[in-house]
Amino acid sequence: MITREGTRREVAADCLACFGMMLVIFAMLLTSFQLAIYGDPDYKFYEKEYQKYHVTEALSMKLEDVMKVTHYMMDYLIGKEEELSIVTEVEGRTQDFFNDQDRFHMGEVRRLFLGGLRLRNMCTLIALLLIVGLVILKVDWKHLLPKAYFRGLLGLLVVGALLAGAFTVDFTRCFTIFHEIFFDNDLWMFNPSEDYMIRMLPEGFFSDMVIRIGVTFLGMTAALGIVFIIWRKSIFYYTKIWYNRLVQSVGW
Repeated sequence: MITREGTRREVAADCLACFGMMLVIFAMLLTSFQLAIYGDPDYKFYEKEYQKYHVTEALSMKLEDVMKVTHYMMDYLIGKEEELSIVTEVEGRTQDFFNDQDRFHMGEVRRLFLGGLRLRNMCTLIALLLIVGLVILKVDWKHLLPKAYFRGLLGLLVVGALLAGAFTVDFTRCFTIFHEIFFDNDLWMFNPSEDYMIRMLPEGFFSDMVIRIGVTFLGMTAALGIVFIIWRKSIFYYTKIWYNRLVQSVGW
């Protein structure tokens, strides 16, 4: 007979499992940004994008010089460089590729990006603590976690599908809303005739990067989903073996 205390315990365990798996999924989302942006140490994706959008022609630069600027910019974004400043030849002149507006905005982007990575680490730690808590509570966490994961994943995929539809219909508007949410100024709005960075990173580049992030995230969630499916089947298989042995031992 299930007591009221037992029911509350099961509900609490179910909530902890769901919250823990939501944190895991959110951590994977943040990780997908890092993998999509930094997963290729040679930045071949960026090089292909520059060729696709004719960036070298727009900047009157050699591709190798554009890639040097890219490597430096990405080192700055991850915190390996303190100042966003690199002298190169652009438009036939030797000068600093970045201006003050670039430095201000990219400083905000760096704080946002590094803050996201710290948040990812916190979510992962809390999720692990919740899983440990489920083990300590001696609940059926081996069944709870896969179920909670697929519940959370379903909800997030619905939201993701809606966002994907919105970005597909009007990427420019969605891109603008994103900046209005995360930045409290208009210094993210650049003039291509005056600013080199926006010529190096046109809107099409960001559109392709969003797709890259989405594919990475889907791949990560699918991989963990497969692990949970195999896990559940293994649990069912070994539980059946254990049950059959128990039946044989008692002579039922």
